[in-house]
Amino acid sequence: MVLVKICGITNGPDARAACEAGANLLGFNFYEKSPRNITSSDASKIRAQLPQDVEVVGIFVNAKPAAIASLSSSLRLNAAQLHGDETPPTVAEVARTIRVFKAFRVDADFSLAALDEYPDAYALLFDAAHAGQYGGTGRTTDWALARRAALSRRIILAGGLKVENVAAAIRLVHPFAVDVASGVESKPGKKDHGKLREFIQEVRRAERQREEQSESSRES
Repeated sequence: MVLVKICGITNGPDARAACEAGANLLGFNFYEKSPRNITSSDASKIRAQLPQDVEVVGIFVNAKPAAIASLSSSLRLNAAQLHGDETPPTVAEVARTIRVFKAFRVDADFSLAALDEYPDAYALLFDAAHAGQYGGTGRTTDWALARRAALSRRIILAGGLKVENVAAAIRLVHPFAVDVASGVESKPGKKDHGKLREFIQEVRRAERQREEQSESSRES
């Protein structure tokens, strides 16, 4: 199953809507410069209301490992998404206490060899590169490159995903998970609940189509 991560949750109604729509993971962004930034206090209140089968991911940008470990423990985070310029030793240190999703800003010069430097990361997130921004750009990443990476790694596909293109992305890339923020928003930090439902419905539709094609291929 392709997991669905709804990132940039800032309030209770959006969190509940995402859960009801079938999201598997919710992302709380603790990067202060992000328009989707959330305080640890607000995150704690939302976390207490979530069903047990929905996992929570904390998004951090160049934060100190000790700070990540402390917040992860207090909020009972299931994973830490490192979305900055974290080095392999930093990822390894964080990974000693919590699963790590290491994000990469993928551009035309990106080499898949860079992924080999992060063996301690549980999953690798592909986002579109944009100068001066750590994610949330709404730009589409390189799906062909992500497809190659997904052949041997857990790839979380992010960047420019929306209702209109997520099914095509899944069919091409075969990712471990898809990650969306701006693609299901009415404005930064505020989710459009209709788009949330449609997005997740499209993910599940793409999965069903892929399964049907696999069965058809085996029968033939």
